[in-house]
Amino acid sequence: MDEETERLDALTQQAGRWLALSASPAERHTTAVVAGPYDRVAWRDVYARSAALRELAAQLLTRHAHAPDLLADVFLCAYQAAPRLRDSTVMAPSRLLHHQVVTALTQSPGFAALRRDTAGDAYAAAMAVLAQASALRGLLERSREVRERTGRADRARQEAEAAAAAVGEALRQAAEKADGQGQVPAPLAAAVRRAVGAAEAAEDEARREDGAAAQAMAAAVPGIRSAARNAASAAAEAVRQEAALMRAWGVDAGETERMPFEERARLAERLRSGRLARWAELIGRFRQMAAGERARKVEHATGELVGVTLGDDLSRVIPSELAVLGVPELRAVFAARYAAGELMLYDSRGEQGTGRGAVIACVDTSHSMYAEGPGGVTREAWSKACALALLDQARHAGRDFVGILFSAADKLQVFRFPGDPPARVTDVLDFAETFLGGGTDFQRPLGTAAKILEEEFDDASRARGDIVLITDDACEVSETWTRLWNEIKRRLDFRLFGIAIATPGTATASGSVLESLCDNLRTVDDLTDVHTTADLFRVI
Repeated sequence: MDEETERLDALTQQAGRWLALSASPAERHTTAVVAGPYDRVAWRDVYARSAALRELAAQLLTRHAHAPDLLADVFLCAYQAAPRLRDSTVMAPSRLLHHQVVTALTQSPGFAALRRDTAGDAYAAAMAVLAQASALRGLLERSREVRERTGRADRARQEAEAAAAAVGEALRQAAEKADGQGQVPAPLAAAVRRAVGAAEAAEDEARREDGAAAQAMAAAVPGIRSAARNAASAAAEAVRQEAALMRAWGVDAGETERMPFEERARLAERLRSGRLARWAELIGRFRQMAAGERARKVEHATGELVGVTLGDDLSRVIPSELAVLGVPELRAVFAARYAAGELMLYDSRGEQGTGRGAVIACVDTSHSMYAEGPGGVTREAWSKACALALLDQARHAGRDFVGILFSAADKLQVFRFPGDPPARVTDVLDFAETFLGGGTDFQRPLGTAAKILEEEFDDASRARGDIVLITDDACEVSETWTRLWNEIKRRLDFRLFGIAIATPGTATASGSVLESLCDNLRTVDDLTDVHTTADLFRVI
């Protein structure tokens, strides 16, 4: 071999390591959470639909060039049923911060509580991301050195891979010029050696940058873990509060999951910022109390269950007595006890049975209903919460519900909720949030309620409706109106329940307008106590 040539096999051996690297460079992932096609579609869809997510990404981009990848990882952690993280060794160095963040998130105590409400629910998972926005901004601000170091390491690794590829290209050119004995011209051989030297230098630089990035990451880990714990707790609380808000307003999880993203977002915002948003807990308590009172009812028996007695009323026989009929040998014993009136029966405290017609809530929305009672609860909030519980009561019994909001004689608004189709939550909110203001007049709302019951009787032959008048005031009614009222009440056989909220004693005294109009009148002084109307929900 002369001085101007070198053998190809020697050059190939010298460049062998770099050829292997250029042929199969290590895969570097930009997302820390392993995601299937469905998961990726869920993220892209929710990102496209949520202006808040896009705004957050734009804000974070001012601090971190790869912010959308970080948000995708945080979303997938909350959304997936069993999130699986990649090994940190296969991550692009610039995304190692993401890997550490999601690792800390998944290991934080509040993460399990968060995922109970977000797994499989793209909207809830997106909300969890938004709830962590402040923590993510702070974390990226505090981890500037880590981001700079990992960014350098990423660039150094890319340069090392490019240098390895340059070795392969130089060797290819040398192979094309090699003669039959494998001799390569000196200039091309020198180019291969220079490419190998550059690759070795680039690899050394990549190792140094990897080491510096690892040191910076190790120093930042405690802060990242602390921020992740706080972020997971904040997200869990935000998602829990929204779920509780939905439940308080009677929106079940199945209904929200079927809602389009934009509709659900608008509903959540309306519930958070609406007129009665402060009183969601009170509304929920009323509904729970009413449900509890329904559970205490005995089917086909009137009144409140108070114990067990003996008798022969087969409609009130307790289940254990009926079970005896399943044993042939004991049927004669059952017959004998029935004949003797010694069967065990549910005992109830006698009350008039429930109605069959519509339930109508006449709710006073005069100016005085702004007034606050104990705990800062307004009379309006208490009355609307009671009315919404009556709506639940009617729907549970398959009865129509009508909400009549009234104040002065010229101010009245009617909201109808038929018993068959589910009530739209937006319609329920319209009813709950409407406030008319003004004075107080009983004749028009009660007359309207009676007319509705009369129409129901004429159309469907349903009588025995129930009207609930909720007011904080008293007013006079004319003798003519009273005579007509009593006539239609006898004909339709409906009942009028009255709830006087924090009214003066004279308003509910014997002989007062309220006392004379109502079949059942109660006074409420403590607006924090939902149980003051508990018996109402046993007889309606």
